[in-house]
Amino acid sequence: MLRARFIDYIRYEKRYSHHTIIAYQTDLDQFYAFMEAQYGLNDILQVDHQVIRSWLVSLMDIRVSPRSINRKLSTLRSYYHFLMKEGILEENPLLKVISPKNPQKLPVFVEKAKMETLFHDVDFGGGFPGMRDRLILELLYATGMRLSEMIHLKDSDIDFSRLQIKVLGKRNKERIIPVAAQVITFLAAYIDLRKKEFPALNNEAWLIVTNKGKKCYPRLIYSVVVRYLEVVTTLKKKSPHVLRHTFATHLLNEGADLNAVKELLGHANLSATQIYTHNTIEKLKKIYNQAHPRA
Repeated sequence: MLRARFIDYIRYEKRYSHHTIIAYQTDLDQFYAFMEAQYGLNDILQVDHQVIRSWLVSLMDIRVSPRSINRKLSTLRSYYHFLMKEGILEENPLLKVISPKNPQKLPVFVEKAKMETLFHDVDFGGGFPGMRDRLILELLYATGMRLSEMIHLKDSDIDFSRLQIKVLGKRNKERIIPVAAQVITFLAAYIDLRKKEFPALNNEAWLIVTNKGKKCYPRLIYSVVVRYLEVVTTLKKKSPHVLRHTFATHLLNEGADLNAVKELLGHANLSATQIYTHNTIEKLKKIYNQAHPRA
């Protein structure tokens, strides 16, 4: 059976994750059920582009999102690629199928005034946990780094004299992020306190640690961000990535160069950064509509 061979291929040769394999299996089962129920077909080799298009229309009719439809199409593409690779199929019907466009979602960000409230008015509590929690928020907002990048930061990544932080991003690509003097000062104070709390840690210690001096984990950073953002904003979505969006949006709103923001975020392509300009344009539209006599 071709489906079973394909599943074995992605499991043992491609070594896809268990969740991905289940998703592929489900998508293929749904497509086979559709082509049999609607067209009386049980052989994938008899399927043409019109069958696939009608499947997409049926998914749209039951309000499946474009993003989910494209994921299912991705499964079919992988399946047909496998069939072509194995010499089972000579022509790929998906070449005549156009993917539905995903609606572009604007990045969620926290307003500048609310970030000011967070750092000026919110009580983070005394002792090491409070100082650590504040540092997490300070760094995420001051650098736009990803959660995964923060977890792997070490003391040696901080250049106190040059006011810089070295970050290891995706695909092991290093980048240098400049930070404000006040952030560097806070970093130095935090490290001094951490060394007093956990004197056994050496100079190559992880920068952010738990209350027991162990390397921090994603859930810790995530919970800190959510807990404190809930104090200052009513946004439904609250996460470290929201602070990354906030960093980029605030820079662009203040006139930062798009290419510079791209480098700071560690994006490979400018197109990944351009989505933030939509928030800036929306701000300009709002100002225009409020201020222009003929708006």
